[in-house]
Amino acid sequence: MLLQLENISKTYNNPLVDTGQVVLNKLSMEVEKGERVAILGPSGSGKSTLLNIIGTLESPDTGTVRYNEQIINELTQSGLNHFRNREIGFVFQLHHLLPQCNVVENVLIPTLVDKGGRKEKNELAENLLNRVGMWNHRYKYPGQLSGGECQRVALVRAMINQPALLLADEPTGALDGKNVGAITELLLQMNMEEHVALVVVTHSDALASTMGTIYELSEGHLQKK
Repeated sequence: MLLQLENISKTYNNPLVDTGQVVLNKLSMEVEKGERVAILGPSGSGKSTLLNIIGTLESPDTGTVRYNEQIINELTQSGLNHFRNREIGFVFQLHHLLPQCNVVENVLIPTLVDKGGRKEKNELAENLLNRVGMWNHRYKYPGQLSGGECQRVALVRAMINQPALLLADEPTGALDGKNVGAITELLLQMNMEEHVALVVVTHSDALASTMGTIYELSEGHLQKK
């Protein structure tokens, strides 16, 4: 088992509710190595919070996050930073590329903390950018690219450290129909060819339908569809 969430709860302070707003309520889920998982749910249901907890960007109030049997939410901040950089790739609705960096520079940002293997990372960047059709644009800046092209670069950046788990938060939410299909195809390609587990938060039934497991998040609980 790659990932296990056990009885995860998360509550945010809400001045309109004395007891706070319960977002996740004793939620549990598992993700196998190489599995494809979609999480559906209305806005405000806690989908992004759940993804952030999986990705160690947020901590649960209670519960346990296990990754390859290691309890992740007991790591120090330094340990979390190292774990996140090595084991998890992130793709967001907005690409979050640095405007002052060209395509190759943006892709290689996650590798900067690793002093070794520079040649191998450069070769991997070339390989991945070729596979998503962006190598010929490697010296362009984000402002010179379309939204779909930026999202392709963001996907390569997420894969540059060869993570075992790829988290995508509404990865097609800001794209038109043509690019939705292209990014969906690339996500599936990375899942199959790189054997990376994929957890996608989405409003898109079309994207969700390509995943092997689909959950609905409502009132703090996950229900398998």
